[in-house]
Amino acid sequence: MIRAIILAAAFAATVPAGASAKDDPNTLTHGMVQMNLKVGTTTQAQIIEAFGGPNITTIDGSGQEMWVYDRHATVSYDKTSGFSIGLFGGGGGGGAAGLGGLGFSNKKSRSSQSSRAMTLVIKFDANKVVSDFQSRSSSF
Repeated sequence: MIRAIILAAAFAATVPAGASAKDDPNTLTHGMVQMNLKVGTTTQAQIIEAFGGPNITTIDGSGQEMWVYDRHATVSYDKTSGFSIGLFGGGGGGGAAGLGGLGFSNKKSRSSQSSRAMTLVIKFDANKVVSDFQSRSSSF
């Protein structure tokens, strides 16, 4: 059983000005994790620059600092296509007016929605450098 002391939990943390995570808070993907995290070399400052602040920071039972990133996204897609034709006119003789009409429409609508979630757990050594990390994602 791992005991953890929660030091701080937040959905939004301060990110240095100009940080990429500030511009796009959803940059946490498996590809971004693989590109940015290297065991033994990546520092906490580099992680904040790439992903912003963590949602949770903890210290495990052995005293090792851990950061947890938990991101969720919902993607919606709506599309309407088709065409419409209408013809309206009027006319008549002897002072009488007439109104006639013809209309046709063929429109299709399609929508879908999907969700994805990603959790990243990063462990640090005493020098605040990545010692291990694990990530998990799901789509539904």
